[in-house]
Amino acid sequence: MVSITPQVFDLLDYLIRNRDRVVSKDDLIRAIWNGRIVSDSALTTRLNAARTAVGDSGEDQRLIKTLPRKGFRFIGVVREERRLPPTSSVVGNGRRYLKGQFDFGNPSRMSMVVLPFANIGGDPSQDYFVDGVTESLTTDLSRIARSFVIGRHTAFTYKGRPIDLKRVGRELNVRYALEGSVQRSGDRIRVNVQLVDTETGTHLWADRFDKAVADLFDLQDEIVAQLANTLKAELIAVEARRAERSAHPDATDFNFQGQACINKGATTRNLAAARDFFKRALAVDPRSVAALVGMAIADLLQAAGLLSEDRIAHFSAAEDRASEALSIYPSHATAHWVLGGAYIYTGRTVQGVAECEEALRLDHNAAYAHGFIGLAKYYMGRAAETEGHMIDALRLSPRDKHIYLWASCVATAKLQDGLDTEAAVWFRRSIEANRNFAFGHFCLAATLSLLGDHEEARVAARTGYALDPHFTIRRIVATRLSDNPTYLAGRARICEGMLLAGIAEG
Repeated sequence: MVSITPQVFDLLDYLIRNRDRVVSKDDLIRAIWNGRIVSDSALTTRLNAARTAVGDSGEDQRLIKTLPRKGFRFIGVVREERRLPPTSSVVGNGRRYLKGQFDFGNPSRMSMVVLPFANIGGDPSQDYFVDGVTESLTTDLSRIARSFVIGRHTAFTYKGRPIDLKRVGRELNVRYALEGSVQRSGDRIRVNVQLVDTETGTHLWADRFDKAVADLFDLQDEIVAQLANTLKAELIAVEARRAERSAHPDATDFNFQGQACINKGATTRNLAAARDFFKRALAVDPRSVAALVGMAIADLLQAAGLLSEDRIAHFSAAEDRASEALSIYPSHATAHWVLGGAYIYTGRTVQGVAECEEALRLDHNAAYAHGFIGLAKYYMGRAAETEGHMIDALRLSPRDKHIYLWASCVATAKLQDGLDTEAAVWFRRSIEANRNFAFGHFCLAATLSLLGDHEEARVAARTGYALDPHFTIRRIVATRLSDNPTYLAGRARICEGMLLAGIAEG
């Protein structure tokens, strides 16, 4: 049973009963609020709640469609049935819609419930921490674009009960269930989690987080952030595999496949495959925010990874796509940090940092926003501040597919400060995270040359050329990413080291 407030119920009821037409804002105000003055934000809040009740979202709009400057329309298929099952109802205003009276179709993509985590060991004093992890994770997962997460009040009705996950999926109309446990032993806490397909009962993913106990509230935030970011990538991979089997893929199917390609790592091949999926999504839905943001990310990574001769063209394309996405969906956190990254890479660091800070306001788990702020500090000649921001990004998403870029940024910042030995350590970390990152090998070669290790430098350079045979130093100097003299001096040192390592000037 999904509980909703009377106003939200009435709004949903009105949209369903008038599904043959577009209803205006004034229609809703007259019908639901009896003509009283209602702010746009209040109306938006109620609409979002109605979407959540039926497994929809403001981005997907599978059931409740917003038509700009016209109004709203319920576009889902409604089937009225004579025989009503006795359980699972949506309750509001003293009435109830029994599930089956209105059939909203199969569980929506990325729909899930976070079941109450178990307190292993049974120490009652730890219950508040265990419940806090469950509640915070529910909140953070609901911020993921295109996700639908059952509210914590409903989820907690399953606490302490024997659970049949297939039945839970049917009762809540969700595709996935996340279950877990928390165990404290001395000064350490272990969190075990597993993601289950509620249709088949198949275990899709499992992981364990083992942390030292310091401040419990800080620890809770750290665990939840890492879980949310890791789960986002895993859910996208699972949905992409489902999309591959779809006989009639839609824009969302193509978007999941495109994002899964990006998550495999920023190589020319992966990014080209991602673009193809996003283009197909846009052919189906030209206003697909997910596809626009996906294209923007692909262009940003192409240029950031020095995988193109014309970096400015890719940065410009990323900016245009992200801006278009925000014109449709102004509160899209990812679009904000992508736009911020494009600004930072093209000399507008102040505007870029502001966009990244807005992304963090909308989603405090936005690891990439921290990463780009750290990059901005490097371009501003404040390299000593870069490492702290990158550590924040790593803390939020320590198993991210793109941590090699964060490590590489720290390394170049170390070079800017003349800390060549530390730079070499960070470049090696970057390469360890992604051995196919050609630019990392070239930068390591430059650093080793500056340290006087010319033989190892040439080995690193050869490895880079095996991955990117056409690389030249011209890719670095052709794009002026900042006018800051400290940054320019650091860049000149990298180029000097590359020349010493035998890398072609271009």
